[in-house]
Amino acid sequence: MTETARGQELLTPTPECRCNGTPPTPEQTEGPYYKPCTPYKTNFRNDVGAGTPMVLSGRVVGLDGKPVGGTLLDFWQVGDEGVYDEEGFTLRGHQFADTAGNWRLETVLPAVYPGRTRHVHVKVQPPGGAVLTTMLYFPGERRNRLDRHFRPECLMNVREAAEGWEGSFTFVLPV
Repeated sequence: MTETARGQELLTPTPECRCNGTPPTPEQTEGPYYKPCTPYKTNFRNDVGAGTPMVLSGRVVGLDGKPVGGTLLDFWQVGDEGVYDEEGFTLRGHQFADTAGNWRLETVLPAVYPGRTRHVHVKVQPPGGAVLTTMLYFPGERRNRLDRHFRPECLMNVREAAEGWEGSFTFVLPV
């Protein structure tokens, strides 16, 4: 507590309010395979001839739970062979969340490769805000506990669907 010039006590400021107690999505390493200037793309399936189809979707919200429309989301991942495209933009692209903060990516299930569990990389940047670099993970993967980068806070909700897999995740940004 602090005192005013008149000697009255002031209360300690209220701590920052968080969206339903959910902290912001954690920052993670971008790794060695990030490439800037990706094309606008909401469908990675056209990039590869094989792989288990998967749809990732979700929302971007602030700490108050309100949508953060217009957020840039830049995704990159491996395909079913476990290799990043370092020459072009296969399984790489960006999109923008709609006005309600919703986003959707049609892709393929990423492979597990040496030293890593199954994951998808993403950079998330609200309009005029700072970039959050993080990764999305799959529940129930044996390698999760062995991967030094794994963060349980970044687990997607994943379920088997008629034509492959569906995963969802809500990014919580400190805005």
